[in-house]
Amino acid sequence: MRFKIYLLLKCQLLFCMFSTWNAVSGQIRYSIPEELQLGASVGNLAADLGLDIKQLSARSLRIVPGSRKQYVDINLDKGILFLKDKIDREQICGPRLVCVLTLDAVLENPLNLYHVEVEILDVNDNAPSFPKNEFRLEISELAPPGARFPLEAAHDPDIGTNSVQNYQLLPNDYFILDVKMRSAKGKLPVLVLHRFLDRETESTHRLTLIAQDGGVPVRSGIAQITITVKDANDNSPVFPQSVYRVSVLETAPKGTLIISLNATDLDDGPNGEVMYSLSSHSSAEVRELFEIDSKTGEIRVKGNLNYEESSTFEINIQAVDEAPDAVPEHCDVLVDIIDVNDNAPEVTLTSLSSIVSEDAPLGTIVALFNTADKDSGQNGQVQCLISNKLPFKLDSSSKNYYRLLLQHLMDREITSRYDVTITCRDAGNPPLTSRKTIRVEVSDINDNAPRFTQPLYTANVMENNVIGASIFSVAAFDPDVGQNAKLKYSILETEVQDASVNSYVAINSESGALFAQRSFDYEQLKNFRIQVHVQDAGVSPLASNVSVDVVILDQNDNVPVIVRPLSEYGSTATETILRLAEPGYLLVKVSATDADAGQNARLSYQIFQATHHNLFTISPDTGEIWTIRHITNKDASKQRLVIVVRDNGTPSLSATVTIILSVVGSDSKLFSNVRGLSEYPGFNPDMNLSLVIALGAISLIFLVILIILAVKVLKSRNALGGQHYSLGVCCCFETGNSLNGRQKANRNLQIPPNYVEVFGGDPLSQSFRYESCSTLQSTKRDFMTHNTCRSSIRKNYVRNECIGKENPGIMNSENYSSIVSNEFSFKK
Repeated sequence: MRFKIYLLLKCQLLFCMFSTWNAVSGQIRYSIPEELQLGASVGNLAADLGLDIKQLSARSLRIVPGSRKQYVDINLDKGILFLKDKIDREQICGPRLVCVLTLDAVLENPLNLYHVEVEILDVNDNAPSFPKNEFRLEISELAPPGARFPLEAAHDPDIGTNSVQNYQLLPNDYFILDVKMRSAKGKLPVLVLHRFLDRETESTHRLTLIAQDGGVPVRSGIAQITITVKDANDNSPVFPQSVYRVSVLETAPKGTLIISLNATDLDDGPNGEVMYSLSSHSSAEVRELFEIDSKTGEIRVKGNLNYEESSTFEINIQAVDEAPDAVPEHCDVLVDIIDVNDNAPEVTLTSLSSIVSEDAPLGTIVALFNTADKDSGQNGQVQCLISNKLPFKLDSSSKNYYRLLLQHLMDREITSRYDVTITCRDAGNPPLTSRKTIRVEVSDINDNAPRFTQPLYTANVMENNVIGASIFSVAAFDPDVGQNAKLKYSILETEVQDASVNSYVAINSESGALFAQRSFDYEQLKNFRIQVHVQDAGVSPLASNVSVDVVILDQNDNVPVIVRPLSEYGSTATETILRLAEPGYLLVKVSATDADAGQNARLSYQIFQATHHNLFTISPDTGEIWTIRHITNKDASKQRLVIVVRDNGTPSLSATVTIILSVVGSDSKLFSNVRGLSEYPGFNPDMNLSLVIALGAISLIFLVILIILAVKVLKSRNALGGQHYSLGVCCCFETGNSLNGRQKANRNLQIPPNYVEVFGGDPLSQSFRYESCSTLQSTKRDFMTHNTCRSSIRKNYVRNECIGKENPGIMNSENYSSIVSNEFSFKK
């Protein structure tokens, strides 16, 4: 145990000497013994590289083990290489004398590469061992002294002095041991006959063979040799050469002839017929790859050769005749495997920046990789390239290492990612190729402003819309991605009709949907324009504006307004017509207006009710009312027309006006019976019940007033005595601006825009105006021809009208009595 500790200390001292020499020489090489504990220090890499320990993590110092398993790693806190996995030199390097682990240390920012070699020193941790615990030999008693019998060599996985160094044979009377030096496999124990054997005296000999290595302490292995003495041939087969050397391609197919051996035996008959075989010394690998014809001695390929696994094989051939006591002869065949280009290059990615910003500068390192080819010589020389259509290039800055550099500027909106195929080809004939694809994602920067889908938007909104309802939506897009493409909408501050635009519409900042903040009225506002602003969420945000014309669409929400004829009492107007009016006589023109537009303002006129339906007609387009025929004495002196005005909207809206026509002329009466209104032939029994009740009540009141007035008139006549006056009286219903029935309607009548129609009223509740003519002797024709005297009569007789302008509805009884008296005189 003390000796082992001493050996370890000696190895570590040797390792320190190597480390110091390597650092000075510029080549980093360490030596360590095998079987060290995990975590054991290999060397201070940071100190040997002259690096500051504080920069190791920042510069991402790491170990790239290459194609082998990673046995060592680096402690970034101390900069020391340490064992990461158990190292067994025999498992890693086998029988090779020099066992070196090749590592690459990679530093970034800037990128540097250092080659590190770790030599694994052998430790005598294996004892020699024989392939068999017992060797059995048959030796003829005719075997002469000096006959040699090669034995199977002991195997020790260790190398150098730690491998098999010596063989010993325990003392005996017949055999001695000779150690033969072989070219490739070290020493071979050979049993040498010291004197003639005598089977009759001793038929079996048992010997002990000891193999020893040169380690400290010495390790050994033992095998037993059992020799059976037999009678055998006098002559053994003889090979012309003891060693043969041949070469074969590693791609040689099975059955390929390697060499044909020819051993000779001077005996005759069966004792001279030689049989060939692989000796027991041949390894299992040799037996798998090669075979020999027992009669011809031809050695052929049996398995698949691989230069990269083993470049040389030693085949031990045994030749023996067929005699019972044949003595075998041996020779060695050394087979050199010729390398063939049967391995494609291997590409190992060392470092990769899979995401590169689209504004990365030229020369940016995208990836670092190395190549290797198991073949040798020219077959192992590798060259790599990429497509010249990519914005990258390859730079070979070190042996078998390549850097992928950015050669041209990138635009993510054109190409968001690149699949870079690296093609590596060796220099063999024919060359072999390997490919590796690296995906490089291009990261986005905010280099594109949002853009609307249209240069100008038009939003059509129906008036009377619901407040808060969506009326339109604008859309913008940004070719960028992520936060750079996240958009926010807003409305720029402007004024519409002296109010902020935000009191009219609002916008969803995420979707761009516009919402009404008020209910629009087409009659007050027909259109307005807003400016929508969109901005992305990138660093140094970009923005765009677009105009949206909001057009208010008309809805049929206004009923027609009748502006002519004007009435003083709600929807009732009064007009007069001569009984002698000819057919086609223009009575009046009904005019209406509608605040809506388009079809909603297109009006049509219709007679809804009439005292006589065959007496008047109306133009549906102009509203002109015409007589159809002559007015006869049978026609009532008061005609009632209900005119309805409809627009062309959906649904249609309408308004009505009632026109009371007083027929004046020869046999007309100033006052018609109140009940006559209810007895008109054209009276419609479906009239609104409320209107019928109102008319009945007014008629009853008016009848009572007439009776009272009649009594007062009689008293007045008695007071006058015999004085009689004849007065031509004309009575009409008028409003303040009524038009005479003989006038033509003005087609260009201007309608006040804020006109409001007032419904209600009835002809029986209106004031009457009476005008007397100054000529008492005129006939009915004189009355009609002098109808123009109304204005002058009004000055003389209508000082106190039936209903005054200041106090309509209040009647002066004295004036009324005098006028009625004049009327009665006129009738007489």
